[in-house]
Amino acid sequence: MIIEIDSLTHPGVEIFSSLTEHQLRNRLDPEKGIFIAESPKVINVALDAGYSPVALLCENRHISGDAACIIGRCPIEMPIYTGSRETLAALTGYTLTRGVLCAMRRKPAPSVEVICRDAHRIAVIDSVSDTTNIGAIFRSAAALGIDAVLLTPSSCDPLNRRAIRVSMGSVFLVPWTWLDSPVDSLRALGFKTVALALTERSVSIDDPALASLDRIAMILGTEGDGLAKDVIENADFTARIPMSHNVDSLNVAAASAVAFWQLRRPNS
Repeated sequence: MIIEIDSLTHPGVEIFSSLTEHQLRNRLDPEKGIFIAESPKVINVALDAGYSPVALLCENRHISGDAACIIGRCPIEMPIYTGSRETLAALTGYTLTRGVLCAMRRKPAPSVEVICRDAHRIAVIDSVSDTTNIGAIFRSAAALGIDAVLLTPSSCDPLNRRAIRVSMGSVFLVPWTWLDSPVDSLRALGFKTVALALTERSVSIDDPALASLDRIAMILGTEGDGLAKDVIENADFTARIPMSHNVDSLNVAAASAVAFWQLRRPNS
């Protein structure tokens, strides 16, 4: 259902403009929450992953252009708000680079046990709050064979608009959920935990002992302070990435890519 808008107060468009990420997420009832996906490519990845569209916002010219295939995949009664480039820029606060936004319904979060059941390589994101880093970690996880991602409650929401954009839709490709219990609880599921941290007992990321492990949970810490002391102490292994030129560490997103590649499952 195409709805032409020329006003920022048109009923229904607040989902794309005035609602905060917190309001979209709806923490009191996350299963009724909404997220915003941008660009035709990312929206199609989300649709392929089974996410349900709620509303679409696009420039007039994209109705029969970039948004056409998306519109064809949406319920006929779903609102499709459209207007001029200038109107939509005023509505969203920025010019739409690809001209298409889609509000989509969140899925219920699966249990840790379900997404880890057949996994051999998982990433645990512990208290990483930067949306760009979250998106980059997910993109590396999808590209480098990580089977699942777990996030502690203090980490950024992967369905944050910027995290989705940076990940290029990879947040829809890798199974993920929230980890409410301590990281060392993953031992009960058969995982050896590997904390990425600089300590006196850290082994090199290419240590043969790590490569021989069947099921690995790689723990990635916050950008500033790194992993908490108790998380490091309770890990089965602590690993570091060898550095040159007296550089002490990499950004968490860059470090994740190195770790995912080095600790990938043999023959994967």
